[in-house]
Amino acid sequence: MEWRDEGIIIGSRRHGETSLILEVMTRAHGRHMGIVRGGRSRRMQPVLQAGNRVDLVWRARLDEHMGQFQVEPIEQNAARLLASGAAIYALQTLAAHLRLLPERDPHGPLFETLAIIIAHLDDPRAAAELLVRFELLVLDELGFGLDLSCCAATGSLQELAYVSPKSGRAVSRAAGEPWRDRLLPLPAFLTAGPGLRGDERALDDAFRLTGFFFERHVYEPRGLEPPETRAGFLSALKRSWRDVPPSRPSELAS
Repeated sequence: MEWRDEGIIIGSRRHGETSLILEVMTRAHGRHMGIVRGGRSRRMQPVLQAGNRVDLVWRARLDEHMGQFQVEPIEQNAARLLASGAAIYALQTLAAHLRLLPERDPHGPLFETLAIIIAHLDDPRAAAELLVRFELLVLDELGFGLDLSCCAATGSLQELAYVSPKSGRAVSRAAGEPWRDRLLPLPAFLTAGPGLRGDERALDDAFRLTGFFFERHVYEPRGLEPPETRAGFLSALKRSWRDVPPSRPSELAS
């Protein structure tokens, strides 16, 4: 068995004296693991860091075997990301979300979104907006996607301001006002175009929204706890509002 694909490294662990078991998110083969012989060598260590984009050749005698990777670098992002605590937390959170999906199931949109997020991880606010959209995409891939396209009560496309915790569907401001205390806030930037940025409150509401549905549909049924790295990223994001000037809208759209 053999295939070639492009991947983004999301984790690794030691294997024997000189090798590593590498975990990657690939474009066509989903989250995949394989042994890299000599992966702990001085030459290979910088290549096999989380966040790096690599060219992969996977070989195994049978499809169900772990197999071995041959790895060549495409884009080495790890050194840049290591300079930011928020970037490290975000990258680890992304990896934790991907591990909720079955291994080797292809999820092309997640791979493409992951690549975009990694390019913006050194800007905590841009990364936050992309990360919360990634969480919505993961929920969708798991079969628990939210419907934020129109009001569940009226069908209106305008002024979508809430989400029903029962159905996961959007509710307009007018229809939801009598029950606003029972509904989850829907930040406008999640339903608007890329020109609208989320402020501190909007991002906080967005992560509470996705966190609620992860807890209900994923963590609680599987007996899991939310990844601690997610809380670490949110703390780093709060600090960024004090320390970093806002990004211009064009910076995220470009």
